[in-house]
Amino acid sequence: MIPTVLMSITFLAIFMLILSAELVKTASEYDPYYTLGVSRSASQAEIKRAYKRLAREWHPDKNKDPNAEDMFIRISKSYEILSNEERRSNFDRFGQKDENQHFGQSQHHGFRSFHSSFYFDESFFHFPRNRDFSDSKYMLRLAQFNNEVLPDSHKRPYLIKVTSEWCFACIHIEPVWKETVQELEPLGVGIGIVDLGFDRALAKQLGAYRAPSIIGVVNGKVTFFHQAVVREFLRQFVEDLLPQKLVMKITDDNYMAFLENWHVENKPRVLLFDQVPIVPLLYKLTAFAFRDYVRFGFVDQSGTSSTRLLLQFNINTYAPTMLLFKEDTVKPVDIIQARGMKRQMMNEFVSNNKFLQVPRLVSQQLFDELCPVKQFHRRRKYCVLLITGDDPAYLAANKAFLDFASANSKDVLRFAYVYQRQQQPLCQALLQNQGAHSAQVVILERRSQTGKVLYRSVSGGWNGSEEDKYHLHEQLELLQKDPTYLTSDATLPELNNEMAPVSIFIIRWMNAAYDYMLQIYDDLLYSNWREMMPILSLIFSALFIVFGTVIIQAFSEPGESKPQKPKPKPKEQTRTEDDFFLFGLCSRPPKKDFVEVTELTGITYTSNLVKLRPGHINVLLVLTNASKSALLRKFAKEVFSFSGSETLHFSFLNADKHRHWMSSLLRLDRDGAQSQSHSDDEEESSNYMGYVLALNGHKKYFCLFRPVFTGDDGSDSSSDTSFSSDSRRKSRSKSRSSSHSRSRSRSREDGSSSRRGSSRATSIEVHHKLDRLGLWMERLMEGTLPRIRVPAWPTLFDDTAEG
Repeated sequence: MIPTVLMSITFLAIFMLILSAELVKTASEYDPYYTLGVSRSASQAEIKRAYKRLAREWHPDKNKDPNAEDMFIRISKSYEILSNEERRSNFDRFGQKDENQHFGQSQHHGFRSFHSSFYFDESFFHFPRNRDFSDSKYMLRLAQFNNEVLPDSHKRPYLIKVTSEWCFACIHIEPVWKETVQELEPLGVGIGIVDLGFDRALAKQLGAYRAPSIIGVVNGKVTFFHQAVVREFLRQFVEDLLPQKLVMKITDDNYMAFLENWHVENKPRVLLFDQVPIVPLLYKLTAFAFRDYVRFGFVDQSGTSSTRLLLQFNINTYAPTMLLFKEDTVKPVDIIQARGMKRQMMNEFVSNNKFLQVPRLVSQQLFDELCPVKQFHRRRKYCVLLITGDDPAYLAANKAFLDFASANSKDVLRFAYVYQRQQQPLCQALLQNQGAHSAQVVILERRSQTGKVLYRSVSGGWNGSEEDKYHLHEQLELLQKDPTYLTSDATLPELNNEMAPVSIFIIRWMNAAYDYMLQIYDDLLYSNWREMMPILSLIFSALFIVFGTVIIQAFSEPGESKPQKPKPKPKEQTRTEDDFFLFGLCSRPPKKDFVEVTELTGITYTSNLVKLRPGHINVLLVLTNASKSALLRKFAKEVFSFSGSETLHFSFLNADKHRHWMSSLLRLDRDGAQSQSHSDDEEESSNYMGYVLALNGHKKYFCLFRPVFTGDDGSDSSSDTSFSSDSRRKSRSKSRSSSHSRSRSRSREDGSSSRRGSSRATSIEVHHKLDRLGLWMERLMEGTLPRIRVPAWPTLFDDTAEG
């Protein structure tokens, strides 16, 4: 019995010793002073310095220690407790680390931690934790993010947490996240949660590959949060996402310039008076949401730089005050004052005053919002538009129109003005292309999104006189009684965007480039290698190509005589040039470097000319037995670049065999058939050597190329184009005066000409006959050559034409 009791007492003592050791370990492990390495009497400055030093040392992206992430979370949690005086006091008195933890719970925390170190905590075994019900309303899917969050991010920033079911660190930051959401969501910050296991496609689009991650989205741009997960840091992160110059600091020195600038920016002005030296986040968020409509300024009441402002507008210094100014810079059109300025109150205040009393139409978007399209009979909106100018001569009329609009403002009327010089298409459509020497008033109602309007111009123009005001007021009264008063209709063009000059696009491009460079720097700093790999690969590939080219050129410089190996190309070219043409019919498709030239004979005459397919042209070369080789080689070289066309066919005609065909064809020319006499000399085959004809067999016309003169004068080359019958007569008369032969080329400078019977020309002369054929072919493809029509094609064997 006694040994049993002693054994039980021994086990109980061992258990108590283990429990005490665990409690001591837990106390030291969760002591924020111990974690940060500061004393209990440390000041806030000392605590902050210790936190920054430890955060840099234990940041998981920089410290590769396996326990770095847990240590970094412990450091962040400790700083969160000690940086808040209320939490620090609760911890000093009760050991309480959470605001929601009541007194008495801390006594059991050590046992719970000890208990959890064994096998009873479900997270120890990686069991999935149940998602908090409050988180479910923030869950995002890919379609919802693209259709709702991205467009809405142009009006308010979004803070998104990336989490996972198997993430221990996500559980540690959960309290801080909930506190941040409770603080920022009422201010207008959008909240979202992305589960890596639930929607991997959205996480991939965001570039989030690990949990936990916190992301900010503004204007469609994704930015990662890289600091410790502390509420103050998250708040500052959201504030840094917003553009820098949303709110202008206003003092006694610049407030008049700020208010009077409404005319340039075409926007109302809002001034917020408060006792804090920095702009509240709520005010920045409101300014971001309405930045396209209203310009915001902030006045610090606590300083001495705004004394005159406070006296001029009689501002109560005990509560925040908002003043809204339009065209009148002395008296605000609306005022709100409240101790607890709420987001909804500020949004309603600004949204009810988004436009000036008489705004200037500077874009189609403003026109659509100011003068919406009529949807229902009871929601008619009439736009009273003043077409004026920006010259000083129009100032009195513009001021009178503003006074009239202020005195006659109604819910169904929208007053606006437009500068005729900046919006000429719109003004021409309304004034029916009649230039206005004075200001004009047009009353219109939009009927469709395509620009259709009903309108009526107020007769007499607008000079701002009392008579003009009475006449306009009378017209508006008639319009409200009878909607059919608008008798004219027109389709208005889209307005020019006056607020988007070229300089604005350059500035936006520079800002986008700057943001991109910051993103690259941020990715490099925090080693986001998965996203940086494509960019780094592109950079290294470019460097490799550049340096590789330089190195190859450097090594190849000493052997400058070696690169002459590609010289055999001319030989290949001469070899292929000799084979460019194929004689006779060829059933095989020509090779890539060949031009198929078919001889025009009695067998091929019908298919290649008489019954040639519509749209196809046969380019025919006239040659002789003596010039056959030289002319074909030159012909193939000149037409080689056009051989890819499927509508061109290439043929040659032997004038020695068919000497009468050319004479018969030219005799069929209806323009020159009666005026030309053909001697026996014209029937010599050598007369037409080097002629090229483009024959359209279907439409029965041809274009004629006359060969270039083969003498020494290379400048005499005007005969490379086709001629009409009149030009041919001039050419023949010149040829007869110099010699009695039938050459189609010009005379040599020395007066020599080709004589009858001299059928053998030198290879140099024959080579130059087709020098201008390439230019002629280009004109043929352009369709600019004269066309000589024939009633029918002559036969290839005798002088009679085909019936």
